[in-house]
Amino acid sequence: MIAAERRTRRDLVVAAALVVVVAVLGGVVWVRSDARATTSIQAAVPFTALLPETTLPSTLSQAWSAPSGATRTPVVAAGAVVTGDGSGVQGRDPATGAVRWSYTRDLPLCAVAAQWSRAVAVYRDGEGCSQVTSLDGDTGARGPQRSSEADDEVTLTGDGTYLVSTGSTRLESWRSDLVRTVELGRVEALVSPGIQPRAGCTFRAALSVPSVLSLLASCPDQDEPQLILLDPAPADAAKPLELSPTPLPLLTGKGAKLLAVGPSAEAVLLPQADGGPQVQVFSTTGARTATYAVPVSAAEVAALGEGPLPQPVSTGAVTTVAVGSTLLALDPATLELAWSTQGVLGSGALFAGSLLVPVPGGISALDATTGAVGATIAVDRGADPGPVSLAAAGTQVLEQRGDTLVALS
Repeated sequence: MIAAERRTRRDLVVAAALVVVVAVLGGVVWVRSDARATTSIQAAVPFTALLPETTLPSTLSQAWSAPSGATRTPVVAAGAVVTGDGSGVQGRDPATGAVRWSYTRDLPLCAVAAQWSRAVAVYRDGEGCSQVTSLDGDTGARGPQRSSEADDEVTLTGDGTYLVSTGSTRLESWRSDLVRTVELGRVEALVSPGIQPRAGCTFRAALSVPSVLSLLASCPDQDEPQLILLDPAPADAAKPLELSPTPLPLLTGKGAKLLAVGPSAEAVLLPQADGGPQVQVFSTTGARTATYAVPVSAAEVAALGEGPLPQPVSTGAVTTVAVGSTLLALDPATLELAWSTQGVLGSGALFAGSLLVPVPGGISALDATTGAVGATIAVDRGADPGPVSLAAAGTQVLEQRGDTLVALS
């Protein structure tokens, strides 16, 4: 019979040493981990779904305000009004502004947007705006997360199916589980040559619908900006599939801006066209289908700088885009001009059956189909707030004024 093994004093010492080493290494990992640098507080009671308002208010006054430098427009996810500033994201009660859930990291925020009833927060690390976390709008619970290469500044635009992150040299599209569906532009660790034809291009703006992803880019091998149409879900995300790369057919496309995109059409604003600014509409095959003038001056478009226009707002009847102080309403199918109105401060939102649009000193209620102005509700914004973007959250009207979110009721 084989004698039973016996533990010696040396065995015990070695075992104890191993336990200490594992504990120390675990502590080091914890100290350096993302988990330690993250604070997540979920809502004690989930938000309830917001019911749309049916009555247009006769007066509006400020109910609350909060800093939100990481949002371009008011963000509403499930029943929460979401703000993002510094390193933190908050889910706020629409009526009071009280924080009911929050998420904070030791990294600066790049952007926050709403998609799939969740808030999607993008943080900046050494790889750019590369750390992405989705948060359930009703509780703040963490959902899918991802990380990848990115530029230092990105713009988030969504269509309900895909969320697109666009930087100056790189673009990615994500589906609801944050799995990447498209990767375009600069790729540091390129495995196969020739599969990124737009490396070296400067990306100006991107918009999408579930069937097509439209990108406006300037490439070193082209004299003119390019309207590039992409499959939003190719077989391989690392191999972008271009549907039709279409050079803008003008002698000068300087200052061109991507205006809107639909299931079968894309519209580009050309401020330096002959006779003044005009819009050109292209089909998804790259054919030009319409050209029309717009009541916007070239100087006003130039004053907007190199950044993208506000994301279009769909009312069902029309698709609206704010270009400086002019609101353009486009047919959602053809993207031809349906009507326009001037003297606005920014994009609008549907509320109680009307299209609410910010104007100096108040908010105008427009008929979304015709653009006819109904009532104008006075709003005291104090000093000139600059561009204003609107959204609705139940009975509340939300305004993004620079880096501040304001709730009106």
